[in-house]
Amino acid sequence: MMRSADARPADALVHVVDDDEAVRDSLRWLLEANGFQAITYDSAEAFLRTADQSLARNPVACLILDVRMPGMSGLELQEELLRRGVTMPLVFITGHGDVPMAVSSMKRGAVDFLEKPFHDAHLCATVRECLAHSAAQQRDDEAGRQALTRLERLTQRERQVLGLIVAGRLNKQIADDLGISIKTVEAHRANIMDKLAARTMADLMKTALLAGSGPRGRPDDLVDPTR
Repeated sequence: MMRSADARPADALVHVVDDDEAVRDSLRWLLEANGFQAITYDSAEAFLRTADQSLARNPVACLILDVRMPGMSGLELQEELLRRGVTMPLVFITGHGDVPMAVSSMKRGAVDFLEKPFHDAHLCATVRECLAHSAAQQRDDEAGRQALTRLERLTQRERQVLGLIVAGRLNKQIADDLGISIKTVEAHRANIMDKLAARTMADLMKTALLAGSGPRGRPDDLVDPTR
């Protein structure tokens, strides 16, 4: 779900990919006139050559791209970005749009599908929404990274206990599952709470869930070992 489009980092960047120079220049002028930073590319291949470095410098970003271009099409670029794990918001523009194409692109995560000629105000509003979403995703990713770093402080046994806690097991059940005493389970729980800086069970669950949503994903051993 998109969040408020009001706040975005000063270094947020809009990437524009279109083989038509006049369209690129027009879009760049429009975006910069409305307070956005924009960089243009004449092909999907040109964008891909610098995408990794650019996203590392400006992680809050969105992509405006034409559907039909010589070489790699806009839809093919979307597929390649998904293959690389790049999830920046995309806005397609086309003079040849059709319903099946729009549905296909939206299902793969595109934010909007604009058919030329489109309203400038609509495009700018969509870009604001995209950058707000990108900024929120970066905040969520950072929270996930921090949570995962805290999880890495746990021992293997503490991770097993945490996995069972997250699975809803009670202390006695955890003790039976792992073949340890209830007092040992309680000691592990106390250590887990301390290492994760969790004051409540809600804090504990939030940290575990954030770690699972981070860029590196959920640790393999943070699971219910009884399954």
